[in-house]
Amino acid sequence: MVVLKNTVTSGMNVMGYVLNIVSVIFLAKEFLSGTEINVLLLAAVVVLAGVLAWNYFRSRKGKRIFFDRAYLIAALLWLHMPYMQWLFIPFVIMALLEHQVKFPMEIGFSEQHIVFNTFFRKKYDWSQLSNVMLKDGLLTMDFRNNRLLQREILDDEDEDDASEEEFNLFCQEQLKKNMVGSYGKNA
Repeated sequence: MVVLKNTVTSGMNVMGYVLNIVSVIFLAKEFLSGTEINVLLLAAVVVLAGVLAWNYFRSRKGKRIFFDRAYLIAALLWLHMPYMQWLFIPFVIMALLEHQVKFPMEIGFSEQHIVFNTFFRKKYDWSQLSNVMLKDGLLTMDFRNNRLLQREILDDEDEDDASEEEFNLFCQEQLKKNMVGSYGKNA
């Protein structure tokens, strides 16, 4: 199995901060403009700001952060706002999909096929590829339909995986087997 670096995590984190900070601002404005003291709204603003601060400090330590709880809190609060209640829907969707979007893509290589572990699992036969190579931490997959996938792999020193040479040898063997098999089918 090869794990690719996730290139969208930093963008998703920026979006998480921006959307939740905007929510805190609107919720605080609503709290301050109200004639009665809404303790629930105040508590929610404080909790939402606390979750954002917690995520900020965790990110400064290099740890992975998630905004799913903040999105759910903001979604429930937008539902009770006197305006723009429809924002409830995108916040719930983002809360549900955030872990999947930030999860590093894994590609499993077997003798039969190659499987991409994405939200919608993709499976490719070796016959659909003309070349697969891992070199200097970069995975290159050249498909027969002129599509090229080239992504940096996640460097995990803890795992005792196969070397680049072993991986490339395995892939070349599978490509040769399926090349012979596909020519035999056409004959």
